[in-house]
Amino acid sequence: MTATTVSLVLGSGGARGYAHIGAIEELVAQGFEIRSVAGSSMGALVGGIYAAGKLDTYRDWVMPLQRFDVLRMLDLTFSGGGLIKGDRIIDKLRELIGDVQIEELPISYTAVAVDMLAQREVWFSRGSLFDAIRASIAIPTILRPHRYEGRLLVDGGLLNPVPITPTLRDLTDCTIAVDINAPAEPLDAAARADDAPGNGAPGSAIVPDTTFGSVAGVLEHTASAANEEAADAPQSERPLVAKAQPEPEPGRRSRIVEFINGLVERREKKLAEAGEPGLLELFARSLDVVQETITRFKLAAQPPDLIVRIPRNAAAFYEFHRAAELIEFGRQRTRDALRHWQPPKPSR
Repeated sequence: MTATTVSLVLGSGGARGYAHIGAIEELVAQGFEIRSVAGSSMGALVGGIYAAGKLDTYRDWVMPLQRFDVLRMLDLTFSGGGLIKGDRIIDKLRELIGDVQIEELPISYTAVAVDMLAQREVWFSRGSLFDAIRASIAIPTILRPHRYEGRLLVDGGLLNPVPITPTLRDLTDCTIAVDINAPAEPLDAAARADDAPGNGAPGSAIVPDTTFGSVAGVLEHTASAANEEAADAPQSERPLVAKAQPEPEPGRRSRIVEFINGLVERREKKLAEAGEPGLLELFARSLDVVQETITRFKLAAQPPDLIVRIPRNAAAFYEFHRAAELIEFGRQRTRDALRHWQPPKPSR
């Protein structure tokens, strides 16, 4: 039996992009054949890894990550237009997946970035997969911009959070978009803890993004501490980037994890009492609002055949330690969307 062929569009939205993994796995499980992927930011990252045939490897790596592991991946810097250099993340991905050329991928792939100088979109459909991913995930002020062939490239979600346009040329049966900047919904706390989709009863409270504020606070605290340490050193010895530390012994690691979790809990309590967002939290929430608005206009102008919606309050922007539940959330939301949709008959 011929499978329904799909052009898959994966949106931007930080850690919520883990939901793309569950969405892809559910589509494949239900017999759809993904022939094309276009993505912005985290959508470009997950889509590129899937196109390279390494999604299982990536999923197995991110699922056990804790806050401490995420913080260790951040090569903090105080120059270059971003708080994070990004080399450690890309080096780890290259280690997991290998250096791949987009032209060699078994399915069509497009990553969307933004040229800051020309003020327009840039589509990567050839060349190094990691140049494409690195450019597309460069969140302004957070991750250092990527310089490529004389261009200064940043996050594709800035102009096109859900890039439908690159798929218009595809000869597939349908286009499915996964929007991870969908409007906030009432999410039941118990259901969220149990990895169930957000289908709380009307009137139920939206789960607050307190962990996001805490992780942002830890990041600010870590950067501040590294900066103070550098300031105390002679000018010739001051590092531009916080030094990477060796992997701690198991006992010491558990104490570090416990300390970070305790710091997060105390900051959550402080934020809840003050009712005021931190600097990075305010930036990310503002970015979420802008991307949600742009996404709404883009999807209205070029509607796909099916939209899988992940509400922006399903996870906070920086909650990269919640991979397991976000993957399951994406899987269940995709299953729900497919249940109420009649796909087109496969072309012969």
